[in-house]
Amino acid sequence: MGQRKQTPTVRLRRLAAELRRLRTEAGLTRDEVSDQTGINSVTLYRIETAKARPQGRTLTAMLTLYGTADDERAQLVALSKNALTQGWLQPFHAELSEEYTAYISFEAEAKSIRSYGSLFVPGLLQTEDYARAVIRGTMPKISNQEVEDRVRARMERQALLAADKPLTLWAIVDEAALHRDVGGAAAMRGQIKRLAEAAEQPNITLQVISFASGAHPGMPGSFVLLGFADPVDTDLIYIESIGGDLFLESGSDVATFTDAFDHLRAVAKSPADTTKRLTQLAKQRE
Repeated sequence: MGQRKQTPTVRLRRLAAELRRLRTEAGLTRDEVSDQTGINSVTLYRIETAKARPQGRTLTAMLTLYGTADDERAQLVALSKNALTQGWLQPFHAELSEEYTAYISFEAEAKSIRSYGSLFVPGLLQTEDYARAVIRGTMPKISNQEVEDRVRARMERQALLAADKPLTLWAIVDEAALHRDVGGAAAMRGQIKRLAEAAEQPNITLQVISFASGAHPGMPGSFVLLGFADPVDTDLIYIESIGGDLFLESGSDVATFTDAFDHLRAVAKSPADTTKRLTQLAKQRE
């Protein structure tokens, strides 16, 4: 098996953002930093875009050139040492795709999540039966062990919603996801019941977009917006597709998806009406 590529971490993104800020405040371009430190400009670009962690000597040279104060220097050195540590990963996660393990790590570090699902119930609110059926149906070529690894990871992720400082989740689901019989009638009854229960939790807001709403901004596909406690850690967008998983973090992308989510909130049923609709759907499946 080939070596897994380095996946991004919240800490690495934070370090990259701080180093970009320090260089900008010092009034230096990457080429000027390269000329004065001997650090390759390509290496500088990779460090500042969270594609690589700086070696100790490289980081020291950069911080010295930027005139970084001792206390801030110590914080950044400590951050660099732990920059590749993926949060909340378990040994069996090594068998999962690198994009998925990266997402698990980001999710574990997040303070809030805004999720829109066009055809699926959000993973954080899926029952085990529903999750297993979704994974088997969408990934028909993976082994039974890989299916179970993914189910296990999905169930473990849900502990974030019941932690001492729980993750805040705002989930919007298209009604189409609630009518598709994923896993059969019994699995869907259990899934809809789970959604109704989740909607009662104070850290979870759930809205359904009804068929009557017609066309809306979420029809092109699902997405997740992750928000972090530290303002240095900019919002991150995660999109899962057949062509591969994608992370977006530019200001324009975040603004586009934030605007789309705000439109979806306005189009969807209110949380109270959503609970009523879930109750109706549950009764229909009895």
